[in-house]
Amino acid sequence: MRVVEIRGSFGIENLVETERPEPVPGPGEVAVKVSAASLNFRDLLMVRGHYNPRQPLPLIPLSDGVGEVIGVGRNVRRVQIGDRVAGCFVQDFVVRPGPRDGSHLRRTLGGPIDGMLAEVAVLSAHGVVKVPEHLSDVDAATLPCAGVTAWSALVGQGGMQAGDVVVVQGTGGVSLFALQIAQALGAFVIVTSSSDAKLERALAMGAHEGINYVKTPEWGKEVKRLTDRLGADHIVEVGGGGTLQQSIKAVRRGGHISVIGVLSGGRAEVNVTPILMGNIRLQGVFVGSRTEFQDLNEAVTRHKIEPIVDRVFPFSEAREAFEYFAEGNHFGKVCISFD
Repeated sequence: MRVVEIRGSFGIENLVETERPEPVPGPGEVAVKVSAASLNFRDLLMVRGHYNPRQPLPLIPLSDGVGEVIGVGRNVRRVQIGDRVAGCFVQDFVVRPGPRDGSHLRRTLGGPIDGMLAEVAVLSAHGVVKVPEHLSDVDAATLPCAGVTAWSALVGQGGMQAGDVVVVQGTGGVSLFALQIAQALGAFVIVTSSSDAKLERALAMGAHEGINYVKTPEWGKEVKRLTDRLGADHIVEVGGGGTLQQSIKAVRRGGHISVIGVLSGGRAEVNVTPILMGNIRLQGVFVGSRTEFQDLNEAVTRHKIEPIVDRVFPFSEAREAFEYFAEGNHFGKVCISFD
């Protein structure tokens, strides 16, 4: 079967299409003929060697993929041949919070175990979910990391309610899913971006306000102005070190900041006094459980949410997909089709 793997050393230039024997599912496993996959920022970090420099190579990258079950091992009852499924990013994470020792985090797709950029992937039967029927394979391939992360941040752990104010940073995969979920569930959504054009597209999707953080560096104060000085109930914090202080300024007393990404760096000097005095909750979000994935799929089906896909590359152009993704100009998800 065809696979794409990081071979020799890290770097996009070291992504190589090659052949591997087709894997056979063992007890408690399923074989999935992969039809589509999508890229996340974590995948780019993994390929570049920035996520885990000690990751053994070769490695098949990509955490997100969808396909048809073509084989099942012994004792598999959850799914059957012919089911259309997505792999769960954390293969052994069924219900939050998971094992207290974090052992389930040793089996995450796309590193440390092989990911979905292969024609056939063998996955845990507990680590797949059926995908919404109204979505294409490409659309469904955007859900496992970005969609589940947004759902976990706002609903699974954030407890978002209709009427809440949500601030979404940027227009990447997680952020646009957060916009769609929040809008579908009746929240008031404010989007930040460095691009007026992207803000216009976000407003067309249902966002209520947009803030260009280049023109308005103190965007935390602008959020307060837009909310009658109260602040936002939820901040989807994907920037990290470079944006966290503004998020703290933007959130209301008792509000919730979901720390998801480190796009602007992983370190920051933070004034903790407002966190203390404002009773602010900072919640790290590392994707989510299989149960949260299933809850997300129910919401996607009920509200007929259509993921935003920026561009689809063929399997033979996987390296080009990573290069395009690395430029950072995309709006929504970058995907790979195996057809």
